[in-house]
Amino acid sequence: MISRLFGDRQRLAILRRVDRPAAIGLAIAQALLAAVGWFAAPLWLAVAIAGQLLLGGIVAIRVIGPARSDLGLARYAIPATAGIAATLFGRLIPGGLSVLLVPILAVLLWSVTYLELRLEKGTGGRTIGDLLLTGILFCGAAGILVLFGARTWPTPLLLVAVLTAPLALRASEARGTMGVEGVGQSLLHILVVVQVGIGVVLLNLPFSVMAAIMALAFYAWSGAVDTLRGGASGRSVAVEFGALLLIGLVVGLVMHRP
Repeated sequence: MISRLFGDRQRLAILRRVDRPAAIGLAIAQALLAAVGWFAAPLWLAVAIAGQLLLGGIVAIRVIGPARSDLGLARYAIPATAGIAATLFGRLIPGGLSVLLVPILAVLLWSVTYLELRLEKGTGGRTIGDLLLTGILFCGAAGILVLFGARTWPTPLLLVAVLTAPLALRASEARGTMGVEGVGQSLLHILVVVQVGIGVVLLNLPFSVMAAIMALAFYAWSGAVDTLRGGASGRSVAVEFGALLLIGLVVGLVMHRP
């Protein structure tokens, strides 16, 4: 009885330290649903993606809390987008190994929601947030390209553009750009990713390299906008971040084996 009492107290103490424990339940449910999608037929894969939209959308509103004008609305779509990307990317991992990664996936999905909760309090890191958005785009784009195949384009690129939309809007809102200006910046962000995507598809690069270069373009554009807003000259920004993207393209071409 005494040991059980102390055990209950320890569990309560841990829960008190966890901000909004429902985020843990959301991450676990998303990870399990993603695992189902890894082994499902295309029809049930669509059902799993719909489930991610339901969990990451409706439940995220409950977990993240009420809307705030200074934080924007795109943050409510990020858990669902991360769940969809995880569902698609997991199909690329061998079956036996992917099952072992479910607990790690739950932690990663929880970190997405946890970062949004930290940003709400003004204690989150912008760099980590940009890296998470970039990772979500890479996983989702790789899964889409492998699922549909590059030769069926423009369908895969259109789906990548849809996946990029909430990520681009979230990146814009994280910079403090709201309203029409924020939507305009996100549309330009999507256009950059799609343009780079068209280029890598025409170069017939491997799917993973295509997704990596598109994700690199996403990250480079975010960094370029941040640097320009900081007062840097347009020429220096174009040289710095253009060279970064060019390096990624050169690496992709070197790795390409026709």
